[in-house]
Amino acid sequence: MGNLPANRVQPNPSFHTTGVDYCGPFYHKAESRNNAPHKCYIAVFVCFSTKAAHLKVVQDLTTDSFIAALRRFISLRGSPRTIWNDNATNFVGAKSELGELKEIFLSEQHIASKASSCLADGIDWKFIPPRAPHFGGLWEAAVKSAKFHFYKVVGPSILSLDELRTLAYEISAILNSCPLCPISKNAESLEVLTPEKLVVWSSPNNLNNIASVFLTS
Repeated sequence: MGNLPANRVQPNPSFHTTGVDYCGPFYHKAESRNNAPHKCYIAVFVCFSTKAAHLKVVQDLTTDSFIAALRRFISLRGSPRTIWNDNATNFVGAKSELGELKEIFLSEQHIASKASSCLADGIDWKFIPPRAPHFGGLWEAAVKSAKFHFYKVVGPSILSLDELRTLAYEISAILNSCPLCPISKNAESLEVLTPEKLVVWSSPNNLNNIASVFLTS
């Protein structure tokens, strides 16, 4: 196994380098009882340094919906320096339920709109190499974990849009509480390092704390 990329091991502010992918589709109740459930997706943002996850509900696959979700993410987590995304060619062999997702990612207009929106915020948008999905293993693992919790909780039920948004935040908290490594070498200590703690610690004044924890663990 080769060395991890530099942005995976260097102490940076949380979500300084971020990977993003879509999870779904899911369904939520329509506002009118007589209407069929509406399809929606979950945008999964993953921090390269801390492995922290941030889940946002996206109501459809339009470019405007994705950019709005990105703006909400930036408002809460700060503006990333770099965002990594799957290359469009990874969706060429997608299954039928991902047909819409493949179509939007293959759209030149969608790619151009994302790039221009990120450029205005000083964000460098990058794609992983074509036909190399293992380069996106970090966010693929987060998507797998998020889907596991969604299906375990929801099952065959259809939630409202507000309930789905609440569940997305709760699953984010679960993913961010997963232990990464022990903080202390004391065998009797149960304190562990989690992505959520790294997010809290990753202010400019605490970046050295992150490095020292990894070096001593």
